[in-house]
Amino acid sequence: MNHRWKPSVTVAAVISKHFDGVQKFLLVEEETRDGLKLNNPAGHLDPGESLVQGCARETLEETAFGFTPTAIVGVYMSRFEQVQSDGVVLDITYLRFAFCGELGAHVEGQALDVGIVRTVWLTADEIRASTGRHRSPLLLRCMEDYLAGRRYPLDLVSTDPSVFSG
Repeated sequence: MNHRWKPSVTVAAVISKHFDGVQKFLLVEEETRDGLKLNNPAGHLDPGESLVQGCARETLEETAFGFTPTAIVGVYMSRFEQVQSDGVVLDITYLRFAFCGELGAHVEGQALDVGIVRTVWLTADEIRASTGRHRSPLLLRCMEDYLAGRRYPLDLVSTDPSVFSG
């Protein structure tokens, strides 16, 4: 049987803010099968939404903050092997679209996604020093690209209207 390979599309937010002159990045701490891990606010693209909409939704669900993407930081691929409890190895490839933008207001009463323990603001050096706690190798890469000034216009990616029809 012929199977077509399809990567899992994810979106991620690279959110930076200065506190008393110190630049920090908003991350989530989440429970995984490997313990507590750090990641950008990120998740899978849902059917019927654009990449920009997916990034805003995931950020709200994982941080309880509104977020408006204003630029693309980069597009990344990574591969991950996950051993299931029955010993079967899943070979997963992620295609991540990372955005930066404007952090909105905190939404009082907004529950965080299942598995998200808390949000945390860390400096670039703190993130670099905690690579053993990163859920994805793309966390560091996205931050470094952001710090290097990589910004691409949102119209780099477009969503055909057919995506929104149900």
